[in-house]
Amino acid sequence: MSNDFAGTKKKWQNPETRRRIGVGAVLALVVAGVYAGLNSVFPEQNGHYGFWSIMPPLVAIVLAFYTREVVSSLFIGICLGGVISGQLNIVQGFLIPSVGTESFALIIIVYLWALGGLIGIWTRTGGAEKFATWASKKMVRGPQTAKFFTWMMGLIFHQGGTISTVLTGATVRPIADKHRVSHEELAYMVDSTASPAATLIPFNVWPFYVGGLIIGTLPMFETTQESIAFFFTALPYNFYAIFAILLTLLFAWDKFPYIPGKKMRLAIKRARAGHGLDREGATPMAADELTQSKIPKSYQPGLIDFFGPIGTLLGVAIIPYVVTRFFMNMGENAILLIAEAFILAVLVGFGIALAKGMKLQEVIDGFIDGCKGVTIGAVILALAVSLKEVADAVGTAPYVVDLVGDVIPPFLLPGLLMILCMLIAFSTGTSWGTYAVVFPVAIPLAWAVIPDPFFLTLCFSAVIGGSVFGDQCSPISDTTILSSLATGCDLMDHVQTQFPLAILAGTMAVIAYAGMVIFFV
Repeated sequence: MSNDFAGTKKKWQNPETRRRIGVGAVLALVVAGVYAGLNSVFPEQNGHYGFWSIMPPLVAIVLAFYTREVVSSLFIGICLGGVISGQLNIVQGFLIPSVGTESFALIIIVYLWALGGLIGIWTRTGGAEKFATWASKKMVRGPQTAKFFTWMMGLIFHQGGTISTVLTGATVRPIADKHRVSHEELAYMVDSTASPAATLIPFNVWPFYVGGLIIGTLPMFETTQESIAFFFTALPYNFYAIFAILLTLLFAWDKFPYIPGKKMRLAIKRARAGHGLDREGATPMAADELTQSKIPKSYQPGLIDFFGPIGTLLGVAIIPYVVTRFFMNMGENAILLIAEAFILAVLVGFGIALAKGMKLQEVIDGFIDGCKGVTIGAVILALAVSLKEVADAVGTAPYVVDLVGDVIPPFLLPGLLMILCMLIAFSTGTSWGTYAVVFPVAIPLAWAVIPDPFFLTLCFSAVIGGSVFGDQCSPISDTTILSSLATGCDLMDHVQTQFPLAILAGTMAVIAYAGMVIFFV
């Protein structure tokens, strides 16, 4: 039995854990049921159910932190959302519509099976280990340079949350493990250089997506070109992304005078002392199938086993991305190339191993073991995207906007918009979903409060950064889950250790927005 399922089973065998989960589930569902019984139905207004709209994601998040068990917490949140929205058949109402989509299929096939299968093949060919040894000789000398290498890879693979996390994590983990970098450190650096870098280095799909959302919100945004150009002009004021990347660099070079968060400090001390890359009792997202080397005795590992698949990823996905973005076209085709690149990378790994003499059955066994190793990640992702569907059904985001939208003072609007987006993205686990909800409201609101282009730019950038912060820190976000999966970290350990560092960058960004408004608007 793999570590992930064994760890999950051990947690369920703990009476205290079962009691906590049971009490939380019963209380949440009973309260909702009593309220529904007394009022016949939950009152819906302005596209939401009032306070109840925040309950499904809130209950899931609180239970996840309280029990440290994510699967049951997400499922309870989905059940609660079914009660509130009146869709008691949660399988038909939420699970099937969520996991039956093309986007989820892409995540499963490309980011999980292809990623897991490729790592599984590397356990047979030794490609990742060979690369780790080579990189160590050329560049990496210890934990500090291993973390700096991670930071650089995060910027290189800057295409967006999901692809960035899996590419960076899969590339750097063998090196970081070799030099005793804890999985909590590694997951934080992978996560903090994914979406933040994607919003700051805009040679990806983000400008096109965001540009499409703000078209028509103001007369100055009548075309896609005008909207995308505005995205580029706002880059210097994306303070959260800037601070997140800079703080991650300081973290890599051990230049923090005092690392916020006791758990992260303990993780660093534990790993450096050789007492484990994960805390005792942790449930790493990567199973033994992804970490145990099973190289056949007759096989000679080489750098080609690593650079062949990785070079395919770069050549097919990353380079065309940059080229097409420079020419501002082929957006949809570039997205498709990512999926093709992952599949081709696996096929290249297959071909190299077979060409060097490995038996077909051994290669297949490695691929299958890798796919099995990411099963728990697939389960959590399925529940997470279903909870996002629940959040849409109960109107979580519209409720939060209505709740605080009328009490924002004009001179604090950028900072408070950022905080608002932090809350929405943290509750829903999606930055893009937050953009879709907030931008149609925030852009006209900012222009109505102060009709100044610079003030509008600050508000726009605050929405971008706040949404990324909430997505990055949320335990139900796909990037958070995939960061843990790609680095082999316990999901809740990752969430709890990265939060103090992320909140530091977020606080600095809010202060920066307030200062810019006071002194320049």
